[in-house]
Amino acid sequence: MTVTLPQSTVRKASPDDAAALGRVLAEAFYDDPVGIWFVPDDRIRLHRLERFFRLVSAERLALPHGEARTTDDIAGAALWMPPGSTETSALQDLMLLPSVVRASGLGILRVLRGIAAMDAVHPHEPHWYLPQLGVHPSRQGQGIGSALMRPVLERADADGMPAYLEATTPRSRALYERHGFRVLDVMHMPDDGPPMWRMWREPRG
Repeated sequence: MTVTLPQSTVRKASPDDAAALGRVLAEAFYDDPVGIWFVPDDRIRLHRLERFFRLVSAERLALPHGEARTTDDIAGAALWMPPGSTETSALQDLMLLPSVVRASGLGILRVLRGIAAMDAVHPHEPHWYLPQLGVHPSRQGQGIGSALMRPVLERADADGMPAYLEATTPRSRALYERHGFRVLDVMHMPDDGPPMWRMWREPRG
């Protein structure tokens, strides 16, 4: 499905987009409380986030499933994971670890603790998972985030499949609520870190 906006067209992302996806997500999450928690040093945050989103989120997790969405000008990205893809084996987790280490550098222990905290409360029921949705700061407020979500939400509705995500700000929580997500509870990152709203969406008939 192709969604046309005034200045952008939503399309499926390809492996050739990985670097650009990493950049736009890093820009989107640079001032995000959870992005700051993962990389407290603002001198290296943009670089570290870009590497993580490219090497791990895009190349290893989302793009292989063919359900990542972006726009023709890479104004934002929605990195979806289909039902069942988050239930990984110990071997699969081990194979992912080198990419996480390469992306995280000296911050690897903090990153692993954050990921473990999120994994500990991740639902096991089959669902679509949206680990990252971000729009470049200069393009926010133009409906791009909604457009990036819409194709997979429509597919989830057609298949009768729920969806899950973690909102990292009140603004993003409000966006997701407009699309049918409801707050399950609030978790906090380790060491009195920032809140994340765990959100669930039942399929619409």
